[in-house]
Amino acid sequence: MAPGSQPILSSTPLQVLFYLNSWYFAAFYLAEVLMFIYKGILLPYPSDNLVLDVVLLMLFLGLEMLRIFYGWKGNLCERSLASGAALLVLLPCAALAVYFLLLQTFVLRLEFILCAVLLCFYGLELLLGLLSISAFSR
Repeated sequence: MAPGSQPILSSTPLQVLFYLNSWYFAAFYLAEVLMFIYKGILLPYPSDNLVLDVVLLMLFLGLEMLRIFYGWKGNLCERSLASGAALLVLLPCAALAVYFLLLQTFVLRLEFILCAVLLCFYGLELLLGLLSISAFSR
């Protein structure tokens, strides 16, 4: 190491996970929108519940974009505060994923699989995010 240079503390696996999760969530969101169209047309979905689920899906999109942005920048810039904010926003994102996994009016098998994979991403990001924050705080 050259004199005066500092070691790189940002986590490459976490950054790769953020990148993959951003693409996965885009596909997840598109699939959810198409499944809501399918459920709204073919299933006896109560209109109030459909509106609630669509509003929650839009909230999910906003929170997920915020989480990925703060996690991405916090990891690359080695900032504990931004990474901590990303982990804090991870909690409502995980709660929304569990809602879409178990608690909506009609849960299709494809939704169950997509939400389960998304929760696996969240678990890995939580673990790597905590490790990164501990490295940044030293």
